[in-house]
Formats: sequence, C-alpha cells, structure tokens
Amino acid sequence: MLPIFRRGSEAARLAFPSMLAIVLMLFTAGAAAAHAVAEGDKGYIQEISGIHILPFIYLGAKHMVTGYDHLLFLFGVIFFLYRLKHIGIYVSLFAIGHSTTMLLGVYFGWNVSSYLVDAIIGLSVVYKALDNLGAFKVWFGRQPDTKLATLIFGFFHGLGLATKILEYQIAQDGLIPNLLAFNIGVEIGQLIALTVILIAMSYWRKTSSFLRHAYTANVVMMTAGFVLIGYQLTGYFVS
Repeated sequence: MLPIFRRGSEAARLAFPSMLAIVLMLFTAGAAAAHAVAEGDKGYIQEISGIHILPFIYLGAKHMVTGYDHLLFLFGVIFFLYRLKHIGIYVSLFAIGHSTTMLLGVYFGWNVSSYLVDAIIGLSVVYKALDNLGAFKVWFGRQPDTKLATLIFGFFHGLGLATKILEYQIAQDGLIPNLLAFNIGVEIGQLIALTVILIAMSYWRKTSSFLRHAYTANVVMMTAGFVLIGYQLTGYFVS
C-alpha cells in the first residue's frame, strides 16, 4: 500500500494524461455498460431454449475477459499481492461472491436496477484504489478487512451480471444447467484474464518504474471508477 498524501504535484502531473485518456475512452463507449451483453449474444440468449452447455461456457468466459469493471477490480486486488497463495485467497473470495449472486439473482428473478448495481461496482474500483493508496489508514487510522470487502463487492459484481441476464429473458427450460455453464465460463475467463494480468505485473514489478508509478496507476484506476459511477447514475436518473 502507498501513503496517499506523501506524493507531490509531480505524481499528479504524470497521472493527468492517463486519467484523461481513460475518461475519454469510457465516455465514448456510447451506451455500452460494464455488464452489457453484445447484441448478437443477446439475440442468442433470447431465442434458444433447452440445455446448451458449451455456448453458455463461451458466453461466460467472453463476458469476463471483456468486462472492464471486473478487470479493473481484479487488477486492484492483486496490485500489491506477490504470493500465489494470497492471490488465490482473494480471487476465490471474489469468485464465491460473484457466482452466488449471479446464480441466485437469475434463478429468483431479483428485480434490481442495473444502473445502481453498476454504480456500486464502480465504487468497488474506487474503494480498491483508495485501499492500495493507504487512504483509509490515513483517514480513519485503521485498515478495513480487505478479504471481507472483496467478498462483498464480489456479490455486487455477480448481481450486476444477473440484472443483465434477466433483461434478456433467458428461457426457463434448461435454466439451471445453462447458468452453471455460464458461471463455469466466467471462472475460466477470470483465470485467463488473471493470468495475463499476473504475467504483465510480474514483468513490471521487476523494473524500477513499478514503485515509482504505482501511485499514478491507482489514481488512474480510481478515476475510472468515478467515471463509471457517474455514467451509471446519470443513466439511472435520465432513464
């Protein structure tokens, strides 16, 4: 973790171009939301019925590796984790939370605003960036339980996906096997994304620039989270 208030204007100056790039990228994404399902996938989900294991595994994996909110949160979670044991614990907690609410949300038809859920998901990215910066220790004199926070935010990430699946009126015929297959795909996608992130992080950590730019990277991540929150809350109030 980094002490948030021990960096000067130089760090802010370095962060600004990257922050601006992410802001522009997210706002030019149009109507695409963090948990949106592609139009072709949407039509497929709406039209089929019965058990389709492999297609739903594919859809789940595709969702994870293209879900930038998931990837940002995972990036923040493992940012200062060096041992595979610790990484496994946190990723497992996130997977448990994500899987639980995705399955229960679709099965029981929980009617929750996708905008509000996705805003909370944006908040999870902000939280993790602040946690990495050491802000909570400075502000409150103590560090939150990061394992519990990872599990709780995992619940919201899964609920966000459930709201989207419900919007596409997935058929009840074969619902449970298809949902389980989708969840398996999500976990496969998570492993793929995590492997890529870890490989990139392992090379970056070997360079002298890691600690020098760790502050900037987390500020950029926090900015992206705030943009996602603003985007979703705007959608909620204008929809």
